[in-house]
Parts: sequence; C-alpha cells; structure tokens
Amino acid sequence: MSFIGNARMYAVTPAVEALWQALLAHVAEDAGVALAYTPWPAPNPLEKLWARPDLGCVLMCGYPIALRLADVVPIAAPVPALAWAGGRAAYRSDFIVRRDSGFQTLEETFGGHIGWTVAHSHSGFNAPRHHLLAFRTPQRPKLYAQVTGNLVTARAVLDAVAAGEIDVGPLDAYWHALIARHRPDLTQDIRIVASTALAPMPAFVASPALGAAAIGRLRLAFVGAPRRAWFAPLAEDLMIRGFAPMQAEAFAQTLAWDQAALGTGYPEPG
Repeated sequence: MSFIGNARMYAVTPAVEALWQALLAHVAEDAGVALAYTPWPAPNPLEKLWARPDLGCVLMCGYPIALRLADVVPIAAPVPALAWAGGRAAYRSDFIVRRDSGFQTLEETFGGHIGWTVAHSHSGFNAPRHHLLAFRTPQRPKLYAQVTGNLVTARAVLDAVAAGEIDVGPLDAYWHALIARHRPDLTQDIRIVASTALAPMPAFVASPALGAAAIGRLRLAFVGAPRRAWFAPLAEDLMIRGFAPMQAEAFAQTLAWDQAALGTGYPEPG
C-alpha cells in the first residue's frame, strides 16, 4: 500500500499548501518513508480524508482523535511561533467580529447571531462552546438569538463575519495568524473580542497500517526538523518553531470540555 500526506487544515492558501507539501517531503525523506502528497480541498469533508486507510502523515484535529472518529496514530504537532502558544504545541480559538461593529467584548454579542463550523471541530465548535459555558445561567440558557451551524470551514466563518451575515464566530487562532500573514486583505475588516483557553494542537496522524517503525521514524524526523537546514525558510512563513511528539492521550482535554457542555445541557454553541 502507498501512503499519503496532507495538510488541508492549515493550507490557508495554495502557496501555504506548497510550503506544507515541501516540509512533509523533507520530513518523509529524513524518516525514510515514502509519502505522496494528496490535496483534499474544501468542501471535501475532512472526516472522509481521516477515514482513509492510507494515511501516512495527515493533519487532524485533536477532538475527532479523542472521539475516535477514525483509527489513527498521532505522530507530532506543530508548535506555533506565536506568543500566546507559550512554546507549546497548543492553540486556541479567537472570537471575531467585524472591525466596524460596535462590539467591544464577547458579552456584547450575546443576543445576536453566532456561527460555528462543524460539530467534530475543536476550534470551530467544542472550544467556543466550552468558553461560552461560563456565561450561561438558569435564567439565560441560550446566549444568542440566532445560530448558523455547519459553516464547515474557518474561511466560511471569516467570510460570514466580514459580510455581516453573522455577528461573531470562532477562528482557529493559528489558522487566523496564517491567513492574516498571507492574505491580510481577508482579515483587515475583522477583529478579536475574546479567545478561548489553550488546547492541544492538531497533529499529523497516520493509519496503523503504516506500521509502528515508520511512524516512529516520522516522529523523530518531525522533532529533529528545526536542526535541519531546510527547516528555517519554511518555518518562517508557516509561523512554527518546530514540532512536539504527540500521543492520543494528549487530546483527553477536548473530551472533558465536551462532557462539561453536554452535562449542563449545552449541545452546541449558541
């Protein structure tokens, strides 16, 4: 069986996807693992990609890893070169609004219109839902008058806020940083009113069929990448410091956030 690589989750533009493709090619060469980079552009469902038996090195959100939506083995996760990440393989979600809106705080958006991506997303569903839990009361179990779900992608949330179709929505903060760097025209009309707590960063994963030895070599190659001559030029534009080895247990936090919301009768952000 041949195995594929893919970085759709953070391929915010075609040029950025080319950077990820180059990085994965270097990692695979260093690990002695043959990978064929296989594009999976939106709106192709990510859950169908993750279910493929030929995953060799594909980015996957930690929440569906924890939910066991697919039989995968985490390899390593990027460490964002962003101050809020604190040098860890961690990320958060930004609540964004239109720059010209009157909203100065997240609380001021309550009673308005929120959107979310897809129910298996941490950054676009689970994290914002957990953050909003703190604002719910028995007298106010629902925070928003309108909710638009299943926008699917972070780009769709960004576009919906910019167009005034929703008042507020969550963006993966690392995705947000990448799009702001590479397509600043898309983010010039939005701003952040709040951010969630940190959670484990999405990881590159493989199918068990790749084999423990090859997965181990890939993990070592990711961790050693910052010492390689090819890394720095790619890392600057990808806004990463390196990679951290990951195991499935690291994503248990996402399930705890899910259970906290469901246990209080809050099935979706809204």
